[in-house]
Amino acid sequence: MAPDLPILPDPHDPRLTRTVSGTDHMGAAVQIAVVEERPLTIYLNAQEIVTAMTIGDHPDYLAIGFLRNQGMLHADDKVTAIDFDEELETIVVRTARQTSYEEKVKKKTRTSGCAVGTVFGDMMEGLEGLTLPQTELRTSWLYALAKQINTTPSLYLSAGAIHGTVLCQGDQPLVYFEDVGRHNAVDKIAGWMFLNGISPTDKLLYTTGRLTSEMVIKTANMGIPILASRSGFTGWGVEIARAVGLTLIGRLRGQRFVCLSGEDRLIRDADPSSVPDDSKSSRRKGADND
Repeated sequence: MAPDLPILPDPHDPRLTRTVSGTDHMGAAVQIAVVEERPLTIYLNAQEIVTAMTIGDHPDYLAIGFLRNQGMLHADDKVTAIDFDEELETIVVRTARQTSYEEKVKKKTRTSGCAVGTVFGDMMEGLEGLTLPQTELRTSWLYALAKQINTTPSLYLSAGAIHGTVLCQGDQPLVYFEDVGRHNAVDKIAGWMFLNGISPTDKLLYTTGRLTSEMVIKTANMGIPILASRSGFTGWGVEIARAVGLTLIGRLRGQRFVCLSGEDRLIRDADPSSVPDDSKSSRRKGADND
């Protein structure tokens, strides 16, 4: 049974997937569901900021979260309107504060061929002097969250080729977003938190993707002290997590996990041997290779 959350993936939404015909390895005819991918151009007031490829649900949360995570929307900004035009595939976020990010947009365009460096260079500035809350993390919560999230009906389970991100508190998921890019899913979380005035202090962010530098930076800039994933780590992601004091947990499958940063938040209150091992039916594709 799916958890009772305000926002969950909807694998039955006809806008998000389509059925495509093909043949399998034996030459037999098959029909499979594939996720949709469509552009969304985000404006901040009169300025075009970026065009993102997305599955198309929750454009308001995606736009607000992207702008917030890029430092273009401030914590105290008043959003006066969010205008989404489905036909034009555009969304305009309007604020009471006048904004201009010409130089930042130019920098992003100039280095778009190596997007990791672009995002990384801009967002590292916000980490200087950052102090994350010393929120406790019980291992019993980790095990409960992993089981609940991995068995929740989702676009991934019905079609694959998609990432999920879940905002959690204690052993309870709060909201669950999916998108073709894991960064989009995180931005939707940030947008939902901003528009609903949700504090990050006692929260955990769970992602199905790798724990890269970008994921660590976004989580830290959102003020969330804990980041967990079924997948593996990158060296730079671990280095940054340690520098900012973020708890980083990867390879969370069944009774196993690895913590490479912020272990001081961990309270080991569950016996791993009492936790069922990961079933193959719940594993995401490629998980064994991370």
